[in-house]
Amino acid sequence: MTTWQGGTFGDRARCVLAPNANLMTLDGTNTWVLREPGARRSVVVDPGPSILSHLDSVAAHAEEVAVVLLTHHHLDHSEAAAEFAQRMGCGVRALDPGHRLGGEGLGDGDVVEVDGLEVHVVATPGHTADSLSFLLPADRAILTGDTVLGRGTTVVAHPDGQLGAYLDSLDRLHALAEAREAQTIWPGHGPVIEDALGALDFYIAHRHERLAQVEQAVLDLSDQPTLAAALTELDLAPGSGATLTPHTVVERVYADVDPVLWGAAELSVRAQLAHLAGARGDLG
Repeated sequence: MTTWQGGTFGDRARCVLAPNANLMTLDGTNTWVLREPGARRSVVVDPGPSILSHLDSVAAHAEEVAVVLLTHHHLDHSEAAAEFAQRMGCGVRALDPGHRLGGEGLGDGDVVEVDGLEVHVVATPGHTADSLSFLLPADRAILTGDTVLGRGTTVVAHPDGQLGAYLDSLDRLHALAEAREAQTIWPGHGPVIEDALGALDFYIAHRHERLAQVEQAVLDLSDQPTLAAALTELDLAPGSGATLTPHTVVERVYADVDPVLWGAAELSVRAQLAHLAGARGDLG
């Protein structure tokens, strides 16, 4: 497997890889520097962690920065946003007011224009409630943050993240890919995906497959004839010792996954259980 190192993509993008690789961030956080060819100013997406060498590299590629944009609030994307923006003399725009610097927010349908560059904002909640994607129509590319990763699949970070919203967001991205408005995915972690439609087909099928596996695990662990009856036995309290808990579901559904990742998997399982319960009016 080729190691992902970032680089130049399309006519308008440079990916600067942060040195914060781990099991959750893959090779590290992708910080994106966007600039119209021949233009003076750039847009920086997700400055990432507060690591001086990384911010120095981003600043060198970005030169003059008009604005910083955030795909979502998780620290591996947002930690250095205010620090970097203050250094570069610009603002930070985000959906979450708590992560803005300056008076401008960011929301679905907004168009950020800088020296001829156009970045169209697409709301894609699910991984987190404040997750956004950024479409560059001129390159037919979309920056997805953690909604779609360059390798593997993402976590629905329950309770902030919601599975129903995430499935809707995947459908929205799929529609953009099907219409050929987004042919390439520039993710928040991992390598660029050249076949956006194929990746989204996989993501949607995988998520529905996992949901079916969780549903079957709940039935098997409860020994009840219906899902509605089984869900009444579900104990959401950590360490309760009950037979049917998010953790016991993880042990069954994610048996083929490294147990080091089970903590993250449990967030997604909790989101899936909440989705199943909500669809049937159970568990509040």
